[in-house]
Amino acid sequence: MTLSIREVTSNKDLKKFIKFPFQLYKDNNQYVTPLIDFEMSTLRKDKNPAFDHADANYWIAEEDGRIVGRIAAIVLESELKEKSLARFGWIDFIDKKEVSKILLDTAKKWVESKGAKAIHGPMGFTDLDFEGALTEGFDELATQATIYNFPYYIDHYKDWGLEVAASWVELRGKAPSKNPEKVNRAVRIIQERFKVKVKKFRNAKEILKYAPGVFEVLNEAYSDLYGYVPLTDKQIDYYVKQYFGFVRKEFVCIIVNEADEVVGFALTLPSLSKAFQKAKGSLFPFGFIHVLKAFFFNKLADLFLIGIKPAYQKLGIHALIYDYLQIMYEKKGITHMASGPMLESNKNVLNTWSEFDIEVGKIKRSCFIKQF
Repeated sequence: MTLSIREVTSNKDLKKFIKFPFQLYKDNNQYVTPLIDFEMSTLRKDKNPAFDHADANYWIAEEDGRIVGRIAAIVLESELKEKSLARFGWIDFIDKKEVSKILLDTAKKWVESKGAKAIHGPMGFTDLDFEGALTEGFDELATQATIYNFPYYIDHYKDWGLEVAASWVELRGKAPSKNPEKVNRAVRIIQERFKVKVKKFRNAKEILKYAPGVFEVLNEAYSDLYGYVPLTDKQIDYYVKQYFGFVRKEFVCIIVNEADEVVGFALTLPSLSKAFQKAKGSLFPFGFIHVLKAFFFNKLADLFLIGIKPAYQKLGIHALIYDYLQIMYEKKGITHMASGPMLESNKNVLNTWSEFDIEVGKIKRSCFIKQF
């Protein structure tokens, strides 16, 4: 058998690049199929504003004409300049180490030509892209915003010389039927003492006014976290258009101060994992039906993003968010919840969940790095 690798140079090839995992995971019940249009928008240089300050190349590995692997290599100007560091992402491969090796070797050669002295991943262009290889929890259904990979990936990464650079954990468990008394006391005190409140919305359109403020808080709150690169105004506008069309107003909690400025938020939504699996990569002609059903008839919620301005983080603002979500989830019939990745080293965030009967760490993922 002849193994070869070629660069993705057309939209036709890019679609093949995106759809390769569909075949790789076709018999796996935990993998969640992404939407092809979303992936195309993220990876196309004429669509994603990240390319104003980034470059990327994509490759497909083939064995006798059959696709057996894929990889993206990404260079962010700021990360390259400050750390001589580049990224790999969108990596999938069959269980043959010569396949993963040719993929990673090719990505390494390309980023070296750009001046990088190390590569880490799997990472995307921003913190909102897929990141972190799954290392534990392979029997759990993935969320629509996280990577799923087979266990053998980790052996391939280590065999190539990659080492763990950072690790994340996720929450899984029952949605709380009531808040701990500690949270209830905090809610009563915080609103009066610090003049903050949960913003009420009559419709989803009203949320758009506060969407830029949400991403500004994200930039501040996540600035010191591993791999985070601040979003530009163009990127914020891009994500507002991309993500805020997928929200239900009840599932969005926005905390504002006296000046009506966003100081904290939680973006959650009914789980779309099973709906995306049924949609098989496309909302049309019938995929949107599964998504609509999931939006309005669901017992599982995903906590997509939570952020609080640094100046407000020690004031207990998170209690307002937990209180809102608990009441809303109970009202909407949500019985279970899942979170996105949270850094294992971020004890302040993880400790805020210790009051709840929720399992932390059943699902783990890591970013790997290799110095050249």
